[in-house]
Amino acid sequence: MFELISKGGILMVPLIVCSIIAVAIFIERFQNLKRTRIDSRKFMEQLREDLGKGNANLAIFTCEKTKGPLANVLLAGLKASHLGKVEMESAMKEAGFEEIPAIEKHVSILATIANISPLLGLLGTVTGMIRAFSVIQQKGIGQAAELAGGISQALITTATGLTIAIPALVMYNMISSKIDAQISEIERCSLELINILYHSEDSQGYRDRVASGRKA
Repeated sequence: MFELISKGGILMVPLIVCSIIAVAIFIERFQNLKRTRIDSRKFMEQLREDLGKGNANLAIFTCEKTKGPLANVLLAGLKASHLGKVEMESAMKEAGFEEIPAIEKHVSILATIANISPLLGLLGTVTGMIRAFSVIQQKGIGQAAELAGGISQALITTATGLTIAIPALVMYNMISSKIDAQISEIERCSLELINILYHSEDSQGYRDRVASGRKA
């Protein structure tokens, strides 16, 4: 391993650093998304049941107990539901603006690593070829060992850059798809909560029970 880094030249250092950062971000984001993901269908059924009992505080407690991005956004909506539909939508949108950056944390770095790793490898290729041609210019083609060293550096950095970039791109796409799914789930459940309180057949009854529950 150390011999490979030595042969690849100084550009192997940022490439290795990029690989470590990429793996660390993937593991951290994957665990975070797994930890904060909940069964949204069961969660919404529980909220509907709580609201049906006319106890807004119970629904709020359910969100506070559940935690996570989805619960936090719906919690903001429930707390503003007595102010009207527009205020409720605004509260959930504002909460979403706070939660989404936390969900997407560090993912852009993963994308950057996937993009710059091949470029760093290419830069290593260029410097390796410059070294090889410099040997030819100064000593002729008879210095096979030094010439091979330059070519070896060129090939090693290119291969390393691609070896890092390909898995980083796969990891980025995996995390991005999970993030997109979670954001879509938040949007769907937010709309469902609005429909429960303002557009369902019993929406007026829900609001009346919520209002009385808040007073209690």
